[in-house]
Amino acid sequence: MATAQVTKSLFRLEYSVSGAIRSAPERIWGLLTNAADFPRWNSTVTRIEGRIAAGEKIALKAKIAADRVFNLRVTDVVPNRSMVWRDGAAPMFTGVRTFTLAPAAEGATTFSMAEVYSGLMLPMISGSLPDFRQTFEQYFADLKHEAERTAD
Repeated sequence: MATAQVTKSLFRLEYSVSGAIRSAPERIWGLLTNAADFPRWNSTVTRIEGRIAAGEKIALKAKIAADRVFNLRVTDVVPNRSMVWRDGAAPMFTGVRTFTLAPAAEGATTFSMAEVYSGLMLPMISGSLPDFRQTFEQYFADLKHEAERTAD
């Protein structure tokens, strides 16, 4: 089980989680980039529409904010290594989620996910944002379970 962390300042809020998964980066990457299959293995997501690939837009529905659709742009993609999803309009408010995969010992992969909220409006709305730590921990647990279940 990986424990999510939170760090806060006036104009920046970050949630992160990291841990080892006994699976190759390519297998984990395949799970992270298959939008149609995402809700099957990830209990924090109810729907993703679109293609998870560089420059694409996706629409994501999450259980933690069931009444909202997050319209995200997939950027900064390095296959099997890292990917970024962006939402919002700088400098007012943006959310940036970064996924990182790094090879580890004995064929494992260190998976890291961080989401940074920033902008001039953050001090006004940060109190209305949910605490994402449990969601990040569940996301990691779901990914680990699925990647290790199908690794062999």
